[in-house]
Parts: sequence; structure tokens; C-alpha cells
Amino acid sequence: NSATQADDHFNTVLYTGNATARSITGVGFQPDWVWSKARGLTQSHRLVDSNRGVQKSLYSNLTDAEGTESGLTAFNADGFSIGTETSFNYNTEAFVAWNWKANGGTTSSNTDGDVTSTVQANTDAGFSIVTWTQGSGQTDVGHGLGAVPEMIIGKTRTPSSGSWGWHIFHEDLGVGKYLFLNATTAATSSSNIFSPVNSTVFGSSQFLFQASTPNVAYCFHSVEGYSKIGSYTGNGSTDGTFVYTGFR
Repeated sequence: NSATQADDHFNTVLYTGNATARSITGVGFQPDWVWSKARGLTQSHRLVDSNRGVQKSLYSNLTDAEGTESGLTAFNADGFSIGTETSFNYNTEAFVAWNWKANGGTTSSNTDGDVTSTVQANTDAGFSIVTWTQGSGQTDVGHGLGAVPEMIIGKTRTPSSGSWGWHIFHEDLGVGKYLFLNATTAATSSSNIFSPVNSTVFGSSQFLFQASTPNVAYCFHSVEGYSKIGSYTGNGSTDGTFVYTGFR
């Protein structure tokens, strides 16, 4: 549909830090999830979303709890504002920021699961941000996509004890396996660990998400011409496996 382009819902921007508070523009919409990385430094990835709040960072390469930072200070109509903190604005450093649109910061309560979740869903783009507090004995959480998620990336935000990794569901692994976003380990097997995953809820066992703590999940399903969730098997050849997405 020529009236709706992929970059109406997702866009990548590059910028150079200058240690001066300013706005980063050119995104094309008000982002709800910003994933930023200093390209030439060993700093951690920063993930900020409008469900959790503009100064709440998670780190995709770490098991650390959510941190309160002043690196990203506002979500704007055409991008976001940054302060002087080096995590987003190290002087002369090249940065990349990946930006997703959900619902412009407007959330809704979702009671499809056995706990009420807070959801921002962009059903046109197959993306939702879900936050909730894990209850004792709770089994599932409403995601608001209106379709079956093909990938879920989830994290306990402030574990009450110890560290807590990022767990990934992928449809090609199935509900009995998961991957860690923050580790290089192979897929881990655990019987029906994400079960169920359907058009309204996903399973949220306390093995994945610590009890009595706030959690976040980013949910995705493929949208023709915009996104594709899939997998492939390598063949070790210079003529590698062809991966069909349906678009460039």
C-alpha cells in the first residue's frame, strides 16, 4: 500500500555525540521503543520504551536490573531528545538508534491473561510492548497483538535477588525451547516453557519472569512487505542459504 511505508513504523538513525543536550530527528514518527548503541565503544546497548518511562534503560547484552539514566530525555514527534550522559551522547562518538512505533505512548489495560498487563500495540506493524507484575502462580499474560506472536523478547526488570537474563521465544523453536538475548549459549530446552502462545496471551512462568517483580516483553509477528520472523540452516558454502523475506 503506497500510502503506508515500512519507515512509518520502524526506522534507523545515525548520529554523532557532542556532549550537548539536543534532539535527534529524522525518525519520521514518535518512537515508543528506542534501542541505541555507541558504535565504536564497549558501552552496553541501551533499550528505552514509553511503557516503562523515558529514563528507564535496560541492557540487551547484560542480565542487570533496569537502570535510571538521563541519556534519553524525551520521545518527540520526529525522534527523541538526549541529554549529556555518555550512554547516548559521548562526545565525537558515532551512535546508531533503532526505533519502533507502538501507540504513541498511549497504553491500555489488558485482561486477557490471568494478570492485568499494560499494553501498547501497533497491530498494523505486528508489534507490541507489554509490561506487568508477575503474580504467584500466574500462567499467562495478554499481549494485545490480535495475532499469534512469532517472537517474544522478555526480561524481568528489577529482580529481587540475583541477576535475570533475557528470554526469547521464537516460533521455530516452539514453546519447549528458548534463547538468551544476553548470552551465546545454544537454545535451552524446558517443557512447554512459554506455553501457551496464541492470539491473545503468552505463557509467563516464574522460571522465565521472577515472581512479584515488574517485567517487560516485546512481541512481534510478521507483516507482509514489512517484517519477517523466520529461521534458516547454514550450509557452510560461499553460496550461502537463500533466506526469503518477500521484500528487500
